[in-house]
Formats: sequence, C-alpha cells, structure tokens
Amino acid sequence: QVQLVESGGGLVQPGGSLRLSCVASGIAFAINDMAWYRQAPGKQRELVATITRGGGTNYTDSVKGRFTISRDNAKNTVYLQMNSLEPEDTAVYYCNAEYLRSPSSRPDRNWGQGTQVTVSS
Repeated sequence: QVQLVESGGGLVQPGGSLRLSCVASGIAFAINDMAWYRQAPGKQRELVATITRGGGTNYTDSVKGRFTISRDNAKNTVYLQMNSLEPEDTAVYYCNAEYLRSPSSRPDRNWGQGTQVTVSS
C-alpha cells in the first residue's frame, strides 16, 4: 500500500503564500493521478486540484490563477503552491493518489493524514 505524508501547512496572513508537499512511499508499480482536496470545518471535503502522471492539471474555480499543482515523478511527490491566500482557503488539505500495485492490478487510492492551513490576520 502507498502511504502519503503531507507537509507545509501553517498559519499565514491573507495575501500570503504557502507550499504544500506530499510524498508517496511504499510498494507500487505506478502512481497515476495525484490530487489535493480540502475540508473546512462544517463543510464537505472538496477537490482542489488534480494532476496526471503526464502533468495535465485541473483546478476548482475558486483557486484558479492562485494555486498551482505540480509533481516530481522521480521523487513520488506532489506539490501545491498557494498564492494570494484568502481566509476562505482555511481548511485541512489532504493529498490523494491513485496507484497500481502491479501491472495487472486494479487501481487503488489512498489518502494522507492532512495538513492544516489557516489564513488569518
């Protein structure tokens, strides 16, 4: 099983920036799509951004132009650069990855433990 560990969260003032990282480790034949989700208090978990193994990206409308998702396949790491942060971005951010245990296995998914991002003055 692939384990995901996020880092980089913290407290930042409105307008500031943070860079989240998520490292995937464990036995896997391949890691396919990777994504960042977030969950604010009292709200459902929502998809923030996705990136394919080839680098194709998608973003939820509220973060377009402010957040950038990227990955380093050699390091099995996905990043989320967050600029122009707003109080509404406050949430626990979770990493998610789809992976194959072997060439013939069905895709599986796993979650990280989450990292808190708080945007406040």
